[in-house]
Amino acid sequence: MPIYEYRCPNGHTFEVFQRMTDPPAETCATCGAGPVEKLLFPVAVHFKGSGFYSTDYGKKKAKEGEGAPAEKAGDKPSTEKAPPEKKASADKD
Repeated sequence: MPIYEYRCPNGHTFEVFQRMTDPPAETCATCGAGPVEKLLFPVAVHFKGSGFYSTDYGKKKAKEGEGAPAEKAGDKPSTEKAPPEKKASADKD
């Protein structure tokens, strides 16, 4: 069961441990004033996985002295041949 936080018109804040299907609180648990306002807080969301950009979150850098490999997957030389570069001719100027 979740804990909901409410605030009364007099400035008191209180928490209520209730089910999601229960009706919201109507009066303050401290002074009995009403109506009370339910307080909502933003939730931290972290999207992690292969479907998200690797630049979204910092990566932990492994220390080389602790047995971690010195090369990363992106540091390995490519086995594909690069396309030949086009040479600019001097007579086109």
